[in-house]
Amino acid sequence: MRTLYIECNMGAAGDMLMAALYELLEDKEKEAFLHTMNHLGLSDVRVEAENGSTCGISGTHMKVIVHGEEEAVGGHDHHHEHDGEHHHEEHHHDDHHHSHDHDHSHDHHHGHSHHHAAPGYIADLIEHLELPAEVKNHAKSVYSAIADAESKAHGCPVEEIHFHEVGALDAVADVTGVCYAMFLLHLDKVIVSPVHVGKGTVRCAHGIMPVPAPATANLLAGVPVYAGTVQGELCTPTGAALLTHFADQFAEMPMMKIAKTGIGIGTKQFEQANCVRAFLGETEEEGGSMITELVCNIDDMTPETLAFACTRLLELGALDVYTVAGTMKKGRSGHVLTVLCDPEKEEEMARHILAQTTTNGLRIRRCRKYFLKPEISEVETKWGTVRVKKASGYGVTHMKPEFDDVSRLARVHQISCEQVREEVFASMQNEHGKDAE
Repeated sequence: MRTLYIECNMGAAGDMLMAALYELLEDKEKEAFLHTMNHLGLSDVRVEAENGSTCGISGTHMKVIVHGEEEAVGGHDHHHEHDGEHHHEEHHHDDHHHSHDHDHSHDHHHGHSHHHAAPGYIADLIEHLELPAEVKNHAKSVYSAIADAESKAHGCPVEEIHFHEVGALDAVADVTGVCYAMFLLHLDKVIVSPVHVGKGTVRCAHGIMPVPAPATANLLAGVPVYAGTVQGELCTPTGAALLTHFADQFAEMPMMKIAKTGIGIGTKQFEQANCVRAFLGETEEEGGSMITELVCNIDDMTPETLAFACTRLLELGALDVYTVAGTMKKGRSGHVLTVLCDPEKEEEMARHILAQTTTNGLRIRRCRKYFLKPEISEVETKWGTVRVKKASGYGVTHMKPEFDDVSRLARVHQISCEQVREEVFASMQNEHGKDAE
């Protein structure tokens, strides 16, 4: 399975993501990528890939130039501005000082005219770019998510969110660049690490706001994040929107054979490498994945109520539920209840166990699981159709007739289950023999 793993140890920004993905492209694709990005139909916007380094690590810095200037400074994109219902600009800054203070960002009369762009205008702008329809649809979805997050953060309708024109053009280039690179990479799966968001405060037109900025926090709802020790805004709304749009899951790096590594460099200097790394490789399709075990001891439930609780937990989303008899404290007979679920449902399932059983606490273990890929086929016998469960992978294949079908035919035709099973396997062997011919 062609898999992309994105490492966000220093957060994520649109330009850094685009640079990391750009490095994964073949040389001819890189040339074509830059040619396409510079002929999108965005006036006065140019994209340049230049060498960069951070803490001795070399990579690519993707320079987005709007009206002859690089709008995003400091290595993170702060161009996702909006003026909301009050019609004034907001510009996110790291609380570290940039190379220049951007005091002029609050003046509508400097240099070139700073207009504002509504979400509808941005969507129409993207729709008319010279890009495949699939890429434009992804880009519009990302921008829609940003507008929704800004709307929620500032308590105003989406229609009243406005993006600063220069920053919007910069962000459109970042967003479409990432979406186009994803399109060119032909990925089967995208996995993203837990996201380092930074800490402290960030300065904007409205004043000082906490990190992560409210819009970023809205976009990262349900995503594993951490503050770390770095002061400043590491993950921007644009970066957050792109990650959440493309990620199939957020997890640690899976077992994978790495083919290429891409490094997107930010221009700001920190004590640790300021970059986003992207790993392109192959993972096993059946692959090992993570599963959560929730375990508790129960010695004060009747067999009937415990059986009911197990049934309810399965109905509420558990992957499997089972009990093992054991001797509890004070020599009491009881059961060890084990519930399996997907890691993201851990907290929800813990609440269900506490509600459905008498336990006052439970233990949780994260385990790696390996499993065979399941399939169901049908086999025709002289007595009727029988479904067959098949699981394969890692050079192993297991097959088993569905017992409900076997027992039904045995009962109807007054024969043994074993006779039906033998007929199923004989029919399968005959079918495979025909295929071989």
